[in-house]
Amino acid sequence: MECQLTVLCENSVAFPHGLMGEHGWAIHVDTGAHRLLLDTGQGMGLLNNSRVLGVDLTRLDGIVISHGHYDHTSGLPDALAVSGGIDVYMHPDGFVDRYWFKDGQQREIGIRHKQGYLESLGARFRPVREFTEIFPGIYLTGEVPKVSDFEPPDATMKIRAADGGWQQDALRDDLSMVVDTDKGLTVVLGCAHAGLINILTHVNAMLPGRSIHMVIGGTHLGFADQHQFDATVAALDQFGVERLGASHCTGLAHCARLQQVYGDRFFFAAAGTRWAC
Repeated sequence: MECQLTVLCENSVAFPHGLMGEHGWAIHVDTGAHRLLLDTGQGMGLLNNSRVLGVDLTRLDGIVISHGHYDHTSGLPDALAVSGGIDVYMHPDGFVDRYWFKDGQQREIGIRHKQGYLESLGARFRPVREFTEIFPGIYLTGEVPKVSDFEPPDATMKIRAADGGWQQDALRDDLSMVVDTDKGLTVVLGCAHAGLINILTHVNAMLPGRSIHMVIGGTHLGFADQHQFDATVAALDQFGVERLGASHCTGLAHCARLQQVYGDRFFFAAAGTRWAC
């Protein structure tokens, strides 16, 4: 199977004519037989950028939501307005109320729109908890087992506890897409809240014997300390990844460090990036 990836929404832009950058992520995956949208950004750039890049969202076969944060889901009404009735794959926890706490500040960071409203626009939500093949050769990881000892949950992210207080958001709904291509597996991340190494370990366990050709998307390493970053880079070597396209929540500083480590194997996946995988 061949595959073309087109980044539609990202914090920055790689294409100089007419694209919009926004803090968020959306990527179009085209295998020829099937066309999918993973995430929808904040809702400011999706339709404009898809038009500029010539990506036809009326021909989608499905939409995948990697997790329930506003910067990955707020463009969903715009996508549905173009696609019409369509299957939307996501974990059932995606609509949990979510908050961010840091330095005395608090923000609501969950999905901006109610499930009923999105269903009225044509979303047919398909719950995904387990590793699932949604089309031939196209998989969703479902919940990712936490096996590494250096990928902690983001302590700034909270949900309401049963007693009305706050508790750590485990982000069980964080999922990634895997495309089995002629070159090997391509792993398309959302934000990798489950941990990049946890995700790749899970993919290897579910699809044994298949090499990982490419990893693309947000790695959440922008919030990692030096120990986690160094441990992640060391563990990545075990997977033999041939192309690493980091973006969004990786952060510019850690993207620069990854480029130093991986050289020509690394690319920055800004809006407008196109890659055959």
